[in-house]
Amino acid sequence: MSSPSTAPQTVTILGAGAWGSTLAQLAQAQGHRVQVWDRRGSLSLATALSEAQIVISALSMAGINPVVEQIQQIHWEQSLPPLIWVSATKGLDSQTRRTPAQIWQQAFPQQSVVVLSGPNLAKEIQQGLPAATVVASTSATAAQTVQLALSSDRFRVYTSPDPLGVELGGTLKNVIAIAVGACEGLHLGTNAKAALVTRGLREIVRVGTYLGAEAQTFSGLSGLGDLLATCNSSLSRNYRVGFGLAQGKPLEQILREIEGTAEGVNTAHVLVDLAEREGISLPISEQVGRVLQGQTTPQQALEVLMERSVKPE
Repeated sequence: MSSPSTAPQTVTILGAGAWGSTLAQLAQAQGHRVQVWDRRGSLSLATALSEAQIVISALSMAGINPVVEQIQQIHWEQSLPPLIWVSATKGLDSQTRRTPAQIWQQAFPQQSVVVLSGPNLAKEIQQGLPAATVVASTSATAAQTVQLALSSDRFRVYTSPDPLGVELGGTLKNVIAIAVGACEGLHLGTNAKAALVTRGLREIVRVGTYLGAEAQTFSGLSGLGDLLATCNSSLSRNYRVGFGLAQGKPLEQILREIEGTAEGVNTAHVLVDLAEREGISLPISEQVGRVLQGQTTPQQALEVLMERSVKPE
């Protein structure tokens, strides 16, 4: 097995939103040559990929499949060299229920795919505040190469051999963050919030292990860590969705007001569908889905959760 590269890399970032810009800033600070591609920009996708060694996707969930198709065409026409693909998107495909990394891996089965996820609020990292994250892959060398490429005295990067667990932790917590935002918007107090976060984590572990992830992964940075960050900050878009719903705002208005994409809205729909199909008990996520669909209110959802039959923890 080859050793991870410590030399300066050519890094291409796909997506120029808050997270993509932050990742570009982190890579540039480590002396790498960085290009940022965005579908609205003047840089062509083919040019952005032509000399890349590491490609970091910070696209929205909705943007992944179209870009993957474009890259496959470019790869077929130009025969791109082997790359390390890094998925930094947190979501689930609404049609196939695949994770972003699974989409990248299916498209490029012979190349290494790394998942990057953790308690990483972009605005805090841009301000130079300390943070930590996890990069996970079935290829230890690929994960270590990305670790070395992004690590600094302000951004600590850990590796993991469980890419599915790391990815699902970052994805599923967005649904719980909507619930916690609603809890805060209803002014239900610290006790209620603590109970919601704890039981929400239990739902994340239940789904994650059902899909094949390691349970212990969800107690780390990409699970509990990301959940705590997202559920305790108004910088979180998903938290703000829940908070706005509790204030009686229409979902469409909330989504217009926040900057970027609140991936938990789409994830909730996919997650509830999965739970119904597979018979997985996800009471919090199910109520979030109902609130998002306009089938109930945050207050009514709370009452349903509190009135469930008593049971062991």
